[in-house]
Amino acid sequence: MTSPLDEADLRTRVQTCIDEELQHQTVVLDELGPDVADLLDRVRALLAGGKRLRAAFLYWGHRAAGRPDSQALVRLASAMEFFQAAALIHDDVMDDSDTRRGMPAAHRALAAVHTERGWDGDDERFGVAGAILAGNLCLTWTDELMATSGLDVDDLARGRVVFDRMRTQLMAGQYLDVVDSVRPWDDLPAAERLERAERVIRYKSAKYTVEHPLLIGATAGGLGESDLAHLSSYGLALGHAFQLRDDLLGVFGDPGATGKPAGDDLREGKRTVLIAHALSGTDHAGGEALRTHLGAPDLDASTINELRDIITASGAVDAVEADITTLATTARASLAAATGVAPDAAAVLNDLVEISTARTA
Repeated sequence: MTSPLDEADLRTRVQTCIDEELQHQTVVLDELGPDVADLLDRVRALLAGGKRLRAAFLYWGHRAAGRPDSQALVRLASAMEFFQAAALIHDDVMDDSDTRRGMPAAHRALAAVHTERGWDGDDERFGVAGAILAGNLCLTWTDELMATSGLDVDDLARGRVVFDRMRTQLMAGQYLDVVDSVRPWDDLPAAERLERAERVIRYKSAKYTVEHPLLIGATAGGLGESDLAHLSSYGLALGHAFQLRDDLLGVFGDPGATGKPAGDDLREGKRTVLIAHALSGTDHAGGEALRTHLGAPDLDASTINELRDIITASGAVDAVEADITTLATTARASLAAATGVAPDAAAVLNDLVEISTARTA
């Protein structure tokens, strides 16, 4: 059975577009000399894989408005993958992550280049600087791809409004995550911990993963206001469910599937909905263990397993699984209410609910 991500041969076409754009940018940067190849190599490696969810939601958002398939639309959809790459590169810097998709994170890879070549100065500082610039290049290329997609000018102008909102809200959403990572949780009521974690999900993940790419495509396609509102509800619910699944995988996922070390979110001390539920549901000893070990970069396998047991026993996993199920149901109901959406697009968007919330990486 064909994955909904491969309908219209979309993943292959998006990868082709990405490869062509990177080749174009290689030519643009040739006059700077060979040193900048290190930045391109990091971006190229990151963009060689991924589900292409954001590209799919933009593409099918446009098709939802009854617009036809076109290479311009695929190029516009591909811009979302460069935007995602920028977010991942910068997020790994902020989280001090070692790996991404089974490879060294960009800042780690560039630090290794510095070390291997015996350059002066601090290798980690060099790696961080290079990764920030690689992410910035991806943001620049996102904008360039959109502007040169070839989509009708008036359509593009409508979609641009949502595109600009997406960029602004994601950057501020990332900052919310940074703030909440250092603002004390211990004395907060359980409801406030949960509210803060869900706010980060909404603005750091849910909107830019599903809602905004979908609405960029649908708005550019001229979909009616009522249907846009229903797609917005679909996108927010599904994006929220997607991140909750990601949070579960960050603690319980198989490294071979996720491309991240086992329990990596525990080492990074991520204050997720899962952890908020665990702190509320565990006993005093469990809470102390979570507070003591959460965010310790040297967590060993035994301690990770202990924390996993505490989280599971607290009822947090069951609570998050229930939330995912409820949100997926809400997304499907919102999609069904969008009666003006083209039937072929509606069918794919319905199938994407399962893909986005599946129990694997």
